[in-house]
Amino acid sequence: MLNIVIFGPPGSGKGTQSEKIIEKYGLVHISTGDILREEVAAQTELGLKAKKIMDQGELVSDKIVIGMIRKKLEGHQDGPGFIFDGFPRTVNQARELRKALTDYDERVGVVISLDVSREELVKRLLNRGKETGRSDDKLETINNRIDVYMRQTIPVTYYYDKMHKHVAIDGTGSVEDIFKRIVKVIGKVKP
Repeated sequence: MLNIVIFGPPGSGKGTQSEKIIEKYGLVHISTGDILREEVAAQTELGLKAKKIMDQGELVSDKIVIGMIRKKLEGHQDGPGFIFDGFPRTVNQARELRKALTDYDERVGVVISLDVSREELVKRLLNRGKETGRSDDKLETINNRIDVYMRQTIPVTYYYDKMHKHVAIDGTGSVEDIFKRIVKVIGKVKP
């Protein structure tokens, strides 16, 4: 299986690039943000708790997120692999993902992070908020989400650097240019 982790700060283009990777490689998309938003839309107990946390720009607990990931892994063992979009967000989640994949004799092939300046991120997210009405795309929440990412998620790159799996990609430019950079990296690890 080809297992890819893609991450970057909010507004870096993870979702857009994930869609292109899925289209090209046929991977199963695992986006904790999408899973949580589905729960919010369905107004489940998990969704209501998650909405309160997400509206503040904070991260949902590892226990909840890991449970959702394991459920997805169990249901898609016959596919070509997975793309983890915005997960893991903490070193603990990275360790738990490693354990979960090991249970299926799998591993992460490459971790791709999209590097984008804070100024560009804020601009992108404010525009997205105007277009989509997402409640977490307001300036105060945006700044908090970026701060949370810098504080909690950047250490994940160090975790994967030690395993020689992390590759930083310039996340600016056209969607196609960014995707070409990603394909080049994936080409070096694809089984």
